[in-house]
Parts: sequence; C-alpha cells; structure tokens
Amino acid sequence: MAWVVEIDTDKCNGDEECVNACPSQVLEMVDGKADPVNMEECLGCETCVEVCTEGAITVFEN
Repeated sequence: MAWVVEIDTDKCNGDEECVNACPSQVLEMVDGKADPVNMEECLGCETCVEVCTEGAITVFEN
C-alpha cells in the first residue's frame, strides 16, 4: 500500500509549516502552495496534517 497526500489549494495559506515538518521531504512549495512532489516517500505519519492550521491536507492509504 502507498500513501496519498492531497492538498486543498483553496485552503492552503502557503506558510510552509507542512513542508518544514515533513520528515521525508514529501512536500515542496510550488507557486506559493504546498505540493506533494515526492509522494512515494510518504510514511503516512500525518505530521503535515497536524501542523496545517488551515485543514488543507489529507493523507490516506491507496
């Protein structure tokens, strides 16, 4: 099973908290928003979800 990270770009405020918190460097900033560019590295720890004050991130198993 692989982990899927979805970002609701309408909710993302671009504060980079999730990018900085991710232990696997799954997320990068693209055009001022978080983007899961290395999703295959996701551990499913949901640290990004926990630090996102806007509730813009969802992590689930595929």
